[in-house]
Amino acid sequence: MYVSRGAGTRTAAVVLGAALLVAGCSSDDGGDKENDNAGAAISQQPKETDPFWVNPDGNAAQQIKEYEKAGKKTEAEQIRKIAEQPTAEWIVPENPEEQARGYTEAAEKADRDALLVLYNIPHRDCGQFSGGGAADGDAYRAFVDGVVKGIGDRPATVILEPDAVLHMVDNCTPEEFHEERYALLNEAVGKLTSQKNTKVYIDAGNAGWGKPDQIFEPLQRAGIDQADGFSVNVSNFYSTEDSIAYGKELSSKVGNKPFVIDTSRNGNGPYTGGNPDERWCNPPGRALGETPTTKTADPLVDAYVWVKRPGESDGECKGGPKAGEWWADYALKLAKASD
Repeated sequence: MYVSRGAGTRTAAVVLGAALLVAGCSSDDGGDKENDNAGAAISQQPKETDPFWVNPDGNAAQQIKEYEKAGKKTEAEQIRKIAEQPTAEWIVPENPEEQARGYTEAAEKADRDALLVLYNIPHRDCGQFSGGGAADGDAYRAFVDGVVKGIGDRPATVILEPDAVLHMVDNCTPEEFHEERYALLNEAVGKLTSQKNTKVYIDAGNAGWGKPDQIFEPLQRAGIDQADGFSVNVSNFYSTEDSIAYGKELSSKVGNKPFVIDTSRNGNGPYTGGNPDERWCNPPGRALGETPTTKTADPLVDAYVWVKRPGESDGECKGGPKAGEWWADYALKLAKASD
């Protein structure tokens, strides 16, 4: 089964620092003009087609400044393909309230919606490249409470726990942890959807791991009925066409719930070479996919979103750094391959 792993984390200092910096430097006029303070002159996308916030000080924007300083204008313009698209902000365990507040305040100031990912479920990623997560259920509840408080009434779309349901279905997560995980996901959905302007999409795997018949009941147990929908293809490479087909079949089994598709790196589809168990991890020859938008090919698809941040590693494989760390060479290859 080709499951999505290596979804990525970042250090709390980097995330929080970027959030608070951006909160102070986003433009006041809706964010459509270039941000003079950002250095890389990153602008927001048109709100009517792409309502999500572009972080003008993210890793890709920082890379642009480094390339420009080194006189590498061609490389800088390639990385701009990533820097000027909204990518999800992954909330790390330290200071979740401050992170959520910083990102949502910056997004609101730019008249956009924050796109956030919660990826801290206990026993996360079965101890693999992105292993970790909250120490126990109470720590996870406190983490979610912090995020909820930080978001407040500001607009936010939350992708909830990539792989958390899938890894119970494929038995990667030991059965002894399943009951608690279902309870924690249900509680998280309930707390997040109680917020006035927060939408929640529970992660539901990808088109290559198995069949919707295997996951729709676990999704129901995880709280899909009270969520706004589900997400597919997070951190993976399956085509948008295949992801739509998978999502529509699954949707028909969970009350016709809508879904979002991670198109961040699916421009060339999945990698078919090498070790089948590592095709998800920093595969070569991939490309950026459809840019984020709410103008999709099917009414059940609420949006194409870049949940996985292009250029951040899936894990320490194929020469990559730790999961979630910026990898400039890989980012550049993704951008060039999308020409």
